[in-house]
Amino acid sequence: MLAPLCNSSGLPELLPLYRIERKYDMRVLAIDSSGLTATVAVVEEDRTIAEYTIDYKKTHSQTLLPMIDEVVKMVELDLASIDAIAVAGGPGSFTGLRIGSATAKGLGLALDKPLLHIPTVDGLAYQVYGCEDLICPIMDARRNQVYTGIYTFSKKAGRKEGTNWVEPCFQVLKMQMAVSIDELLRRLNAYGRPVVFLGDGVPVHRDVIDKYIQVPYSFAPPYMSRQRAAAVGALGIQYYKAGKMETAGEHQPEYLRVSQAERERAEREKQAELIVRYLRAEDAAAAAEMERQIFSDPWSETSVLDTINQPQTICIAAEKAGRLIGYMLVYEAAGEAEIVRIAVEKESRRQGAGSHLMLKLENICEERKINKILLDVRESNAAARSFYEEEGFVEDGIRQNFYDAPKEDAVLMSRKLGR
Repeated sequence: MLAPLCNSSGLPELLPLYRIERKYDMRVLAIDSSGLTATVAVVEEDRTIAEYTIDYKKTHSQTLLPMIDEVVKMVELDLASIDAIAVAGGPGSFTGLRIGSATAKGLGLALDKPLLHIPTVDGLAYQVYGCEDLICPIMDARRNQVYTGIYTFSKKAGRKEGTNWVEPCFQVLKMQMAVSIDELLRRLNAYGRPVVFLGDGVPVHRDVIDKYIQVPYSFAPPYMSRQRAAAVGALGIQYYKAGKMETAGEHQPEYLRVSQAERERAEREKQAELIVRYLRAEDAAAAAEMERQIFSDPWSETSVLDTINQPQTICIAAEKAGRLIGYMLVYEAAGEAEIVRIAVEKESRRQGAGSHLMLKLENICEERKINKILLDVRESNAAARSFYEEEGFVEDGIRQNFYDAPKEDAVLMSRKLGR
């Protein structure tokens, strides 16, 4: 219910403001900064309470938080009253996605609210509600590519039996993807159905579309051709009802492809020399971040640092282009070395880092007169077990229910050193 606010005299304002009184089942704060447009909305199941959209020269880092603050003030919203935060999770502008995701994660953590990760292109398509033509959002991804997907609404699937009421059903015909504009038009022509285009990629690729599209087509008008947080919020409510939520800590943007800077860095690292050295205290934070990305039971930065500082440990790092890409933590006792942690980041695997870590450990063990290396590995981790076997380890037995999260047996393995 909307209740008019009164001024200090107790009389209603001539142009009343309105206070939100909670009555509805769901309320979502929606954020989208994935493209050129920055947009914020507060959405309930049967209305949009507020929406603030800007498509101007300012950066999202300048506009997004002030926009949220303005919306909250204008409708006197208690952020604690929202049920979830819907955020356009990508693809899109790398900087814009990071700003939107960081904002949503920060609010989610502060308010202890779940996040609803809405695919950016799905959110765009959802704006063309009820359209039974193909809906094709396109966002310019540069290098002659677009972020896109193919969608439609089915009125037949949404017909309520025994009534004249139709609630069009949103259908994803082709999930969001990064493809060349030529490939996209080839796929659309193959469908043989009329197409509606929208998104910031339309002005960039309009000439190519006009030249090569072979089916009836049209372009969405300006009021529905750019991102709208209200659509993200409305789709978010559907996600919430379906239980498709994540915690703020779990949320990660979906880029679909790496940024230009990341491509250049990856190429430099690919050509860079692999350096294997002792793990240092200043590596602890990077190692702990790798722990969070790889293991279900990650060690904290403090745990890694404590291990590095212990006298009876061997801690080894693999580095490329000045960046930690892998590490090994080993305890030494009674002439034996036990590997308690070995990790290589996913994008650097199958490039020899693991074998170089093992070789470095072997050399250190020979220097210290250590004659045996021990380790344990999850029974289900076939890739790791195969790697260890290639490195000369043999199975010694099973330790039942050794691992937690999830509960699982450990395979015990060892390798003897020396001639």
